[in-house]
Amino acid sequence: MGLTLTEKILKNHIVDGEMIKGSEIGIRIDQTLTQDATGTMAYLEFEAMGVPRVKTERSVAYIDHNTLQNGFENADDHRFIGSVAKKHGIYFSRPGNGICHQVHLERFGIPGKTLIGSDSHTPTGGGIGMIAIGAGGLDVAVAMGGGAYYITCPKVVKVELTGKLSPWVAAKDVILEVLRIMSVKGGVGKVIEYCGEGVKTLSVPERATITNMGAELGATTSIFPSDEVTKQFLRAQGREEVWTPLAADEDAVYDEEIKINLSELVPLAACPHMPDNVKSVKEIGNIKIDQVCIGSCTNSSLLDMMKVAHILKGKTVHPDVSLSIAPGSKQVLNMLAQNGLLSIMIDAGARILESACGPCIGMGQSPNSKGISLRTFNRNFLGRSGTKDGQIYLVSPEMAAISAITGVLTDPRDIGEMPDFKLPEKFVINDNMIVPPVDEKDMDSVEILRGPNIKPYPETAPLVKDIKCKVSLKVEDNITTDHIMPAGAKILPLRSNIPAISQHCFTVCDEKFPERAKSLGQSIIVGGANYGQGSSREHAALAPLYLGIKAVLVKSFARIHRANLINAGILPLTFVNEADYDKINEGDDIEIMNVRADIEANKTELTVVNKTTGANIPVLCELTGRTKDIILAGGLLDYTRENLKK
Repeated sequence: MGLTLTEKILKNHIVDGEMIKGSEIGIRIDQTLTQDATGTMAYLEFEAMGVPRVKTERSVAYIDHNTLQNGFENADDHRFIGSVAKKHGIYFSRPGNGICHQVHLERFGIPGKTLIGSDSHTPTGGGIGMIAIGAGGLDVAVAMGGGAYYITCPKVVKVELTGKLSPWVAAKDVILEVLRIMSVKGGVGKVIEYCGEGVKTLSVPERATITNMGAELGATTSIFPSDEVTKQFLRAQGREEVWTPLAADEDAVYDEEIKINLSELVPLAACPHMPDNVKSVKEIGNIKIDQVCIGSCTNSSLLDMMKVAHILKGKTVHPDVSLSIAPGSKQVLNMLAQNGLLSIMIDAGARILESACGPCIGMGQSPNSKGISLRTFNRNFLGRSGTKDGQIYLVSPEMAAISAITGVLTDPRDIGEMPDFKLPEKFVINDNMIVPPVDEKDMDSVEILRGPNIKPYPETAPLVKDIKCKVSLKVEDNITTDHIMPAGAKILPLRSNIPAISQHCFTVCDEKFPERAKSLGQSIIVGGANYGQGSSREHAALAPLYLGIKAVLVKSFARIHRANLINAGILPLTFVNEADYDKINEGDDIEIMNVRADIEANKTELTVVNKTTGANIPVLCELTGRTKDIILAGGLLDYTRENLKK
């Protein structure tokens, strides 16, 4: 029986466990990446391990999130990250060099390699045939120290693409169609593997758009084969030597199969406030819009910008619309400037932003009150834009550009004939904004630069004998990491200061939660299905840890967030019977007796006693040998330090 591409790469990297679906496996990590919103904490964690030099083939620290510097905090974090990178063997991508996923695809990604990054959209690397996975910063720190990365051996979903995209139908429409089919939780525990003749019709930037937004499925990652299209892209980047052909065996067996005829797709949009709330542009209608934002790690490639410039040429942005454009990397911005496309955008009235994440994470360009904003981004969660009542639609760059001209949501097929957009045979290559680390012999000469906002990792402690506390918060289904630990220009600068950032924890749901949780000393949170979907930000676990959260009891977890809770030493519990969610409320007194002894004995079903109502609620605590030991130790940092001593 043949292997899928996913299975081939995992099998080549497995260092612990067996390739049995649903079991835990540890894989060797070739590359890591961090960004500045998660990087400071990741490098504090790396330092705490006492490993002098990274042990990966390539680790890169990017500055792309917290680039709005209206105080000293962000600049201090960037300085700290740069000094840590220089000392410990990490390449440093300076502010202005671009968004981590775009730059990594251009300059560092290698087919067949494994990559984990402290950003949930790391699966972008699957566009060139990598197993690229988003993870918490502590997992990335462990990988940099030479440790394995542990995942549940995934199911593999085959998405067979046939046909070819019609003019002005985009790669964004492909992933929106997959989201419409599978939903935001349909990919949990799965890798999405793209196959079929239609794959050959998609460029690497188009493939990367699809794998990037696969994160919204809840999937472990997404991957395309490495073929002649991949080779051509790497050749244009001056990196053809790293190319290798990779594909699934013809007789590979998949756990699920989805068929999509690219020729039948139409322009789509994800409506507020969830990426799987997908409708066709015809179903939505010609609604009046207030803002258009083009960019993000999903749609900021040179190919995207070429199409946008073509649509804007000789036209003017509608007077009622604000249009902003953020090219994804210095390379893209420079090539736009050299070939005159940047001038076309400026002439049309676009506001050109720096090559960074920007509006995608609420870092500027928040829409007006109740404003309708079309964005080429990957998430449209409630309030993520920085405007609580903003109405955010996720669309292709083609739809965004034409709508900016007309002032209403517009079908890009109305533009007329589409030119044959081709990537250049050679990209402009200038890596002068990537700083290499010093030689190992010179490490001691590098001073680590710490600003006053940088605080240490929160205190942890081994799992207690019994948990006796109150329920400090009860929330519903599809709670995102933006609910738990919001982003935005006001909060992101506090990412290296857990005591300060914890004061914003869950304030989207309940402004009094931080004060209440801190006053209780210790408590638990109760939630619904798909709890913790969205970003890989470990702060959504570290802030609750600081506020005394001992356990989170929900109907189901999103993959990365559950891992982050375990890494923080917070007990992840799920209801045996989802109906029991109704038997527990905020303020109830609960007990989980003998919890440490039960977990030590590998007991997976525990009992939560609601002392307020008298209800006995069976819950699952499914921990493997390794994750069990992490919880008992008080978190991954303590567990790793103990194991490094052995």
